Amino acid sequence: MSVGLLILRLVVGLSLAAHGAQKLFGWFGGYGIAGTGQFLEQLGFRPGRRHATQAGIAEVVGGLFLAAGFLTPAAVATLVAVMLVAAVSVHIKSGFFAQSGGYEYTLVLGGAAVALGFTGPGALSLDRALGISLSGEIWGLAALAAGLIGGAVPLLARKTAPASTAPNAA
Repeated sequence: MSVGLLILRLVVGLSLAAHGAQKLFGWFGGYGIAGTGQFLEQLGFRPGRRHATQAGIAEVVGGLFLAAGFLTPAAVATLVAVMLVAAVSVHIKSGFFAQSGGYEYTLVLGGAAVALGFTGPGALSLDRALGISLSGEIWGLAALAAGLIGGAVPLLARKTAPASTAPNAA
């Protein structure tokens, strides 16, 4: 079981960390802070650069923490929040399947993270090596709730109207 949890943590955590590196540094074909910030501005997240930085840091740090099995509930909450924001603000309008731009991928990553919040990271983790025991139903529910709240806050605060509208010339 520990090897299976390690594989799941590595695949999900490193995938999300790579997405964060796209946002922060433009690695792996990403657009960096400037390009991601412009995209997020179009989605109503203002200022876009700040939101791009926050999302990138959340994905890199949360992904690496999940991969290492370190402070797992905090990593889970962070990743659930960013996957919720991505699913709702970008993907949900395209339906379920990823091939159409849907929310399938964000749901799988977020769901896998939540599952790890309930099971814990397993024996092959920093949490176990450091004697940190934060798993089970209470920790899983707490991580899920924190992630849902953490994602809902920026979604509710976004401004879906254009960032600036010039008055009509007479």
